[in-house]
Amino acid sequence: MKHTKNEGFNKHEKEIILFGDQHSKLHVYQTTDESEFKVLKNLSLDIYYADPLLPILKARMLLTVQDPTHPGVGIAAPQIGINRNIIWVQRFDKNDEPFEFYINPKITWKSQLIRLGTEGCLSIPDRKESIHRSYAIRIQYQDKEGQVIEENIEGFTAVIFQHEIDHLNGILYPDRLEEQSSVGYVELNEKIPFSLQIQGKTILP
Repeated sequence: MKHTKNEGFNKHEKEIILFGDQHSKLHVYQTTDESEFKVLKNLSLDIYYADPLLPILKARMLLTVQDPTHPGVGIAAPQIGINRNIIWVQRFDKNDEPFEFYINPKITWKSQLIRLGTEGCLSIPDRKESIHRSYAIRIQYQDKEGQVIEENIEGFTAVIFQHEIDHLNGILYPDRLEEQSSVGYVELNEKIPFSLQIQGKTILP
C-alpha cells in the first residue's frame, strides 16, 4: 500500500469540501438523482493520508452521518460527492460505540460464515432490505501518520464496514441483493440437541 502526495484532492473535490460553512454537514447524494447516482456508482481512489483538507472533510462527514434528522451508522465519501477511499463507521464492538474515521480501507479477507441482517442507506430513501454479509472480516487501512493498520472485525460492525467499503467500489446494497438472489445458502442450526440416556435407552427432552 504505497501512497504519494500526488493523490491529494482535485479541484472539484476541494470545492465540495470548502463550499459553505466548514462546520456544517454536507449534502448526501441520492440514487433518485441521475447525476448523483453516477457518482455513487463510480470507483473511488486512495487519498494522500496527510492531505491538508482531510481534517475538514473528516469533521463535515461526521456531522453529516450524525445529523439528528437522518442519522446513520456509517458514511462513505462517495455519498457526499467525493470518490475517495474514506469512511466513517460506528464501532458497536467498542465501549461507548464511538464513530471512527478510516483512510484508504480495504477488506483483505472475509469469513465463509454469513449473517443475514436488515440494511438501509442514507443515499437510498425509504427502503430497507435483508442482506447476506460475512460475519467476520479483516481490514487494512492507514492512520493519520500513514502507517498501515490491520484489524479483524466481526458481527454488526463488520456488516457496516462491508456496506461502506462497497460504496468505495461503486456497489450499493441493492446490487448485493440482486447478486445474492442467485446464490445458495445453507442455514446452520446453532441449537445443540441434548438428551438423557436411561438404562440403555436414549430419551430426547
